[in-house]
Amino acid sequence: MKNGVKMLDIATKLGVSVVTVSNALAGRDGVSEQMRKRICETAEKMGYKPSNTKSEKRRMTIPKISKNVGILTSERFVGARGTFYWELTASISNQLSQLNVCTVYECISADNEKDGILPNMIVDGKVDGVIVIGQVHRSYIEILSKMTIPLIFVDFYDNRYHVDSVISDSFNGGYMLTDYLVSKGHRRIGFFGTLNATSSINDRYLGYLKCIMENELEFRIEWVIGDRNEKGILNDKIDFPADMPTAFVCNCDETAFRVISALKTKGVRVPDDISVVGYDNYTVSSICIPTITTVEVDLAKMAEVSVGIMAKKLSDPTYSEGRRIISGKLIEKESVLDITGSYNRE
Repeated sequence: MKNGVKMLDIATKLGVSVVTVSNALAGRDGVSEQMRKRICETAEKMGYKPSNTKSEKRRMTIPKISKNVGILTSERFVGARGTFYWELTASISNQLSQLNVCTVYECISADNEKDGILPNMIVDGKVDGVIVIGQVHRSYIEILSKMTIPLIFVDFYDNRYHVDSVISDSFNGGYMLTDYLVSKGHRRIGFFGTLNATSSINDRYLGYLKCIMENELEFRIEWVIGDRNEKGILNDKIDFPADMPTAFVCNCDETAFRVISALKTKGVRVPDDISVVGYDNYTVSSICIPTITTVEVDLAKMAEVSVGIMAKKLSDPTYSEGRRIISGKLIEKESVLDITGSYNRE
C-alpha cells in the first residue's frame, strides 16, 4: 500500500493471521463480530486503505453482520392502498440486506396487541433484534421492553421505557406548519388529530399549540378534532364545528386528504374557503386536488439511522443510542390561501 500499511501489519499488531484480517475487512464469514470490529477499528487507526474500489473501503468500515432482524407494524397502519410505513419498512429492509441482515416481517393484529401476544418470530427465537415501526399500546411496549434482544422504535417513543427510538421532529414540524399559516394571514387555526393516539400526533399538536400561544391567537377546544377511533383506525365520518376556523393543521397527509374530501362534500372549497396542511409528504399529498402543503419526513435518513443503530446493537448488546430526532422541511403546494390583509378579526 502507498501509505505503507499492509494487512500483515494489522495481523501482527493484533496477533491474528492475514487471512483473518482479509476476511474481516471484506465482510466474509469465519470471523467473530468482536474480532471483526477490532480489526476494522485497528485498520482505520493505522491508516490502512484498500487497494481497489470504494465498495471495498465501505466493507472495511461497515462489516457485514449475518443476523436476522424482525420488523413489526400494527395492523392499523396497514391500509388498502399502502401507507407511509410501507415505504419506510422497505427502505429499512433494503439497507439491512446490504449488511447481510435478513428481514422477517410480521403485522401485529389488534387482538394480539391487546392480549400481549408476541409475534411467532420472537417467540420462536427466529430474530436477533426487533424494529417496531409505528405506535403500539403502552401495555405492549412493556412486554417488548422485557425482551433480551436489541429493540428499536421508529416514528414513536415512550418516555416510561428506555428503548432507543428514531423519530421525525414532530414538535418543530407542527410549529412550522402553524407558523406558515400565520404568515399567510390566518388567525383562526384548528388541529385535526386524536391527541393521545401516537407520540408523534401529540408532539405535532404541542408544536401547533406553542405557535398559537406565541402569536396570541384565539384557541377553541372545538377546533381540536379527533381523526381516529380508540383502535387507531381513521374515522370514515368527519364532524366539523359550526363556527369554522380559516385553516386546519392535520397530523398527517392521509387525514388532510380526508378532511379536504369531507369539506368538498359540504360545498367548502380548499383553499378558497379553508386552507389545509398535512404532514409526511407521502404520495397522497401529491394526488390530492388541491395538492397538500406538508412537512416532508426524511424517510431515507430515518431508515439509515435506524439501521445504523441496530447494527451497533447487534454487535454490542449493551450499546444504547437514546432518541434520535430527524428534521423535516416544509413543502409548499396548493392547499393554502394567502389571506394577508384580507380581514381583521379581534
